[in-house]
Amino acid sequence: MTDHNGVIRTEKLNLFYGSFRALKDVDIEIAPNQITSLIGPSGCGKSTLLRVFNRMNDTIEGVKITGRVYNGSEDIYHGGTDIDILRRRIGMVFQRPNPFPLSVYENVAFGLRIHSFPGKSALDGIIEESLKSVLLWDELKDRLKKSALNLSLEQKQRLCIARLVAVRPDIILLDEPCSTLDPMATLKIEELMVELKKKYTIIIVTHNMQQAARVSDDTGFMLLGELVEFGKTSKIFTSPVEKKTEDYITGRFG
Repeated sequence: MTDHNGVIRTEKLNLFYGSFRALKDVDIEIAPNQITSLIGPSGCGKSTLLRVFNRMNDTIEGVKITGRVYNGSEDIYHGGTDIDILRRRIGMVFQRPNPFPLSVYENVAFGLRIHSFPGKSALDGIIEESLKSVLLWDELKDRLKKSALNLSLEQKQRLCIARLVAVRPDIILLDEPCSTLDPMATLKIEELMVELKKKYTIIIVTHNMQQAARVSDDTGFMLLGELVEFGKTSKIFTSPVEKKTEDYITGRFG
């Protein structure tokens, strides 16, 4: 498995929940070290598409996928794909922060232990580096043995990102990561995303169009399972090609 580099590409991707076609012939290419936003009304398929990228939909009964999904040169739906390795390479942070009922330290160490990363001295260094990367080290370095459940919502979300960063993925998937946060906490997460894209490819699902406009390099607009338009965020928000995109951006529907 070579040539991943944070790039994802789909070809004629379709996804069915039973007989319902949730994604329709989606062709998209995600560039490395960029923030890509997926926008659109509720139920349009954007979270479903996000979960395709690390095969989270595999856990849902009755799901069928056709078409191709590539991470670099690898078709990730090929029978030989190691799902554990794939999900380490392409990790997800969910809408509501979900720290484990463990200490701050053990939350960040969790994935490292599963994937048999090095011994304790190396582990300590990786945990410090991971917490620093999400700007939590100074806040939590004296609370590493305390329960992560006692953190603020924003700290919990940053901790979940640190837990993911610790296993050194290529791609970070964020499914509405700020939907439960207040405006100040949202701003901090957005600033963090911009900093993280120096090392990672980031794909974010958001209902907040102002957020998409602020942080993303590329934006895809989805409607009824179709990728209606995809391109540079500045162009999507100022001169979209499709009238459906313009109608959504200007608040005529959605």
